[in-house]
Amino acid sequence: MTKFKIGYGYINQNCRKEFRLFASTFLGFTSTKQSTQKKKKALIYAHYDKSIKIRDFRCLWITRINSLTIKNISYNLFMHNMYKKRLLLNRKICAQLILSNKSNKDYFYILLNDIKNKH
Repeated sequence: MTKFKIGYGYINQNCRKEFRLFASTFLGFTSTKQSTQKKKKALIYAHYDKSIKIRDFRCLWITRINSLTIKNISYNLFMHNMYKKRLLLNRKICAQLILSNKSNKDYFYILLNDIKNKH
């Protein structure tokens, strides 16, 4: 009976090397099991933080739009009228219109008056 050397193939070695390279900056990783656990946790938090970032930007855009529409019409009426008129401007584009010309806000006011008057 011959004894065979138990080892890992090149595919498994490459997989382990990839995990170790990803987790090399993590503190306290000593084994492949710990590095895989830390990689999974890092990717879960990256996805979670991305959704929080998207939510925060949406709140920022809504605040910027609301700051200019509040004098004429309410924000929800503005968005509703844009939807009814089938304008393809989302919140991000409207907020960029507001910021693009800080001294002269003509573009956004033209859009606002057009939506307000043709209700």
